Amino acid sequence: MLKSLTPIVLLTISNVFMTFAWYGHLRHKQSALWLVVLVSWGIAFFEYCFQVPANRIGSYFYTTAQLKTIQEIITLVVFSVFSVLYLKEQFRWNYLVGFLFIILAAFFIFKKW
Repeated sequence: MLKSLTPIVLLTISNVFMTFAWYGHLRHKQSALWLVVLVSWGIAFFEYCFQVPANRIGSYFYTTAQLKTIQEIITLVVFSVFSVLYLKEQFRWNYLVGFLFIILAAFFIFKKW
């Protein structure tokens, strides 16, 4: 059980890097686009350093559909926290409803029918 959590932890770390790489520059809109692209690529390198091992290790415990579902849910959670705390955006009720539907989708993907 503990080893099956390793890919989830690695995917979470990966998603923190990914979120900063993809969206962190939005707080620095005055910076040159070429510069934020280079910085984003640099950050994305570290994202891949966690994401690739997460999927490799995770493939021993989960199907690829399950891994992708886990990754998407982690992405939504990390992005929600990031957008509220870092970008100072409001979290709206309709976002929560949409996320709940995605979690419901995860139920169907993980359910042994």
